[in-house]
Amino acid sequence: MEHLDQITAAIALSMGAAWASGINLYATILVLGLMGNSGTMALPETMQIVQEPLVIGASALMYAVEFFADKFPGIDTGWDAIHTFIRIPAGAALAAAATGGVDPSISLAAAIVGGSLTAATHATKAGSRVMINTSPEPVTNWVASISEDLAVFGGLWMALNHPALFLAMLICFILLLVWLLPKLWRGIKKVLGTIVGLFKGKKPTVEPMILPDPPQIDSPKED
Repeated sequence: MEHLDQITAAIALSMGAAWASGINLYATILVLGLMGNSGTMALPETMQIVQEPLVIGASALMYAVEFFADKFPGIDTGWDAIHTFIRIPAGAALAAAATGGVDPSISLAAAIVGGSLTAATHATKAGSRVMINTSPEPVTNWVASISEDLAVFGGLWMALNHPALFLAMLICFILLLVWLLPKLWRGIKKVLGTIVGLFKGKKPTVEPMILPDPPQIDSPKED
């Protein structure tokens, strides 16, 4: 039973790190680093690099930058686009490191599954932000960003303290993604189509109105 609990905890930590990285990578590293550095939890040896003061400081700095960049329409979408190439590989690396390096095949499998989960979470966040940005007011961006940060903190806490419950909720989340991602993709295509149409559209030209010649009246013939 104890061995099963250890396996469950390792899977929850691995998938929790991958899931959270797709939402906010720097908050994920910061939370794990602080918990490991303070002794709140014992990180696997292969993951202990995140608890180094230099890594904690760098993640805190980047989290502060993302905290503001993530709350303004347009800037958040650009930030998400850039981080497509950062969050996914980092999430895969964290998922692999969380397995403790017991077996290379297990680490590789964790990296594959974790990277896919990070990509799905990232796509959901980025896609929802594109849809939110169709609204001109910034309030929804702030609400969405703060909610995402709270989800990262709460999700990691649950993964570390209640791994079985977290995994059950993660399965529900994945099922929700299967239903939600196609709808988000259709919405994004409509938004992009509208934007492309605005750039390609031409102003309608008004053709000059040609008036018909006035009828000619023949003058009466003189006798």
